[in-house]
Formats: sequence, structure tokens, C-alpha cells
Amino acid sequence: MIRLFDSVHGEIRELHLRDAGRVSIYACGPTVYDLPHLGHGRYTLVWDVARRWFTFRGLDVDFVSNVTDIDDNIINRALRDGTSEQAVASTFEGEWWQAMDRLGVARPSQAPHATEYVPAMVALITSFLASDVAYATSDGIYFDVSRVSDYGLLAGQPLDSLRAGARVEANDEKRSPLDFALWKFAKPGEPFWPAPFGVGRPGWHTECVVMSLGLLGDGFDLHVGGFDLKFPHHENERAQAVAAGRSFAQHWSHSGWVMVGSQKMSKSLGNFTSLTHLLDETDPRAYRLLVLRSHYRSPIEVTPSTIGDAQRALERLDSLARRFELPALAGASLEVASAFSWGGDTQTLFDRVGEYLDNDLDTPSAVALLFEAVSGANSAADSGDVAAAQELARAVNSLFAALGLALTGNGHHVDEISATLVAERDAARSLKNWGEADRLRDELASRGWVVEDSSSGTKIRRP
Repeated sequence: MIRLFDSVHGEIRELHLRDAGRVSIYACGPTVYDLPHLGHGRYTLVWDVARRWFTFRGLDVDFVSNVTDIDDNIINRALRDGTSEQAVASTFEGEWWQAMDRLGVARPSQAPHATEYVPAMVALITSFLASDVAYATSDGIYFDVSRVSDYGLLAGQPLDSLRAGARVEANDEKRSPLDFALWKFAKPGEPFWPAPFGVGRPGWHTECVVMSLGLLGDGFDLHVGGFDLKFPHHENERAQAVAAGRSFAQHWSHSGWVMVGSQKMSKSLGNFTSLTHLLDETDPRAYRLLVLRSHYRSPIEVTPSTIGDAQRALERLDSLARRFELPALAGASLEVASAFSWGGDTQTLFDRVGEYLDNDLDTPSAVALLFEAVSGANSAADSGDVAAAQELARAVNSLFAALGLALTGNGHHVDEISATLVAERDAARSLKNWGEADRLRDELASRGWVVEDSSSGTKIRRP
């Protein structure tokens, strides 16, 4: 039985599945106008771990995470850089997936782009206008939140309280300051799509509700995101589903912030650190381990001190891998428990780790238990009980793999994409295709590897 904190009810509740043996999850993905920051990395790691654990437990997981490829920020970046919105979105989407690959985040089952679903968004907005749930102003189409009786459910506040605390804009044509844009009429030079109510582009909140329902269907199991998306973004998604007479997410869960001092890390505050820079400077696995050692709902600080501590802990795990010659697991593939054998002490370890992770994804307790097992495996080997030590070490390796953390004897986990690039470079060199070999060297370097030639082929390592 998997239990997660439910943001609506404010308590840990069982995750009831719409379809037996299958979990449907929607995670709000990136708006691609800049490099990802550490908060993005934390959020994606948290829900990558959840997805991996559900899969390890034997569930079939349909994990949908979108790409917002049209947005005010993208338009503004294009104007500032003197390029097109498509070029901005394409460039930074590439940066996003490269960072996710380096973090070892498994690609979503489906990664829809907002621009692919504009016709469905137009249809939804048209229905809202017909039922007076939406109305037109001089700059766009707005959703009337008063038409949803429980608006504010995710915020934990009634509509009147939210309205009283909302910022009042001068000369605003909106019926309420809480009403939000479903459609923004195009300004000169901006990208636009046709619609019966006026050419323009969709609002962010409408994009996600259409994509999630379109791909996962009514009553999907779990909607996740960072805590900062809880209100207004997720509440506005939910309100549209309610107004459309659709059953939306049955369970909501949110992860905590990355903190800089007393402030959350975000682009809007201007205090973000590039995730790409962190991955260039450290073993990407250290960030995953740092995230695993913190409960997903708690804030974390990412500093040289906390990353350094995670790197030292990671070395303990890699030392175990070297000593017992453990294979590197995890990566793009998702491990399942049925692929491993359990018995005696390893079954006990598996059961205890499972109890922690099934109960609100308690990774700190699970990881602490696994480090105890690392000590146990080394002690058993030191005392001569090699068979028991080897079995326990293998169990530790497989359970960390279930969380997406690969133990590796060479000190650096090589992701599948980088391994493929190495193989392609060796093939190019064997054919004396030096131009292609140089191109592949540059691509590996862009992924943070030092590339070295040897008599046995291309070798890569972290700086």
C-alpha cells in the first residue's frame, strides 16, 4: 500500500489507483526559456524517485510531463536575443533534456508540447464562453473563478479570503482580481493561433489541464509539482476541470523548495544557480543523493558544504561497488524488484526499506538504513563471511538502483547517452573519420566529461 501526503486533505493518505496495477501521474514540466536551476533539478529528482519506486514495486507507471513551449517568458527572451520563439524553446528544451540525462532522470512516458494541443484548448475555452464561465476583455479571455464553488481548495482558503488578499489592479476589466487568463490576444509581432474569439495564444493554466486530461483521462491518479505550483497554477487547472464537468486528479502531492538562506531558489527572485554548472562541477549522482537524504516535502539547501558531504557519502557507496565488483544499475532503465533474488537478511532489508518508501516516500530513513547495510556488508567481509557480505552488497546496489542512484566502482557513473557517444566515437576513429570523432569529443565535453584517447579506445572521466 503506497501512501503519500495529499495537499488537499493536508495528511498522508493511501494512493487509491483508478486502474489496478497502474499509476497515472502528471508532472508539470519546464517552461523552456532559460537554463534549468537547482530547484528544477530537485523537483524532477523527487518525482523520478517516486516513479522509479512505484515501478520497482511492480506497478505500471504512465508518467506524463509536459514542455511549455509558448509563454510570455519565451516571447520576451526571443525579443531580447533577437531570435524567434521557436529557436528559444528549441535551444532551452535541448538544455533541459541534457541536464535531465546527466542527472539520470528517466524520460517521461509522454512529454507533450503545449503548442501541439492548442486546438483542444480553443475548444475548451469556447465551451467556457458558451456557459458564461469565461468572458472577454480587451486583452484576452478570462476564467470567472466565482463559478467554481470550492475555488481555493488547494490553497486551503475560501474564495472570499483569497479575494480579500489579492492584488487589485487599476482599471482592470476583470470581474475579480483572482480571475485568470485562458487566452491572450496577440500583440503585433507575437506568435498567434486562430480562434473564434480572436487570434492569440493560450494561458499557462489552460495548457496543463488540457494536456493532462487529454493523455491520462478523467480521474487520473496523481498530480505532482513543486510547492510553488500549488496555488495558483494547480488550483487554476483544477478549477477548469471542475467547470468542464471533468473528474481531475484524485491525489495531489508537492515537493519542497531549494533554499538560498531564507529564500526559495527561483528565476523570478534572480537567485538561481544553473543546474548545468553544478553538474559540470560535481558528480551528478551527488545531487541525487543529497535529495534522497532529505524528505521530499522539506526544503533543502544546496551549498558547497552539503554537496561535499553528499560526495563523501557517495564515495562510501562506490567503495562498496569496487570491493564487491558490483554492476552499475539504474540510469535510463527502470529496475523492478522481481529481477532480483531476496532471502534472509536481504529480504528483511528489502521489507524495511519498502516500509519507509511506501509511507510518504521516506527516503531519508530508507537511505540511512541502506548505509547501515553498507557497514554490515563490509563488516561481514572483514570477518570472513564473504557469501553473506556479497549478498548484502548486491541488495544495497539493487535498492539504490530502485531510487535511481547507480553505484560504480570507477567513481563516475556513465549514463547511457554518454556511453553511446563513446562507442560512436570509437567507431568513427576506427574508420579514420576524424571530423566525426572530434564532433563526438566536443559533445561528450559539453556533457561534462574529460575525454582521453587510449590504446583500448575512448576513456571519459569527470574533471
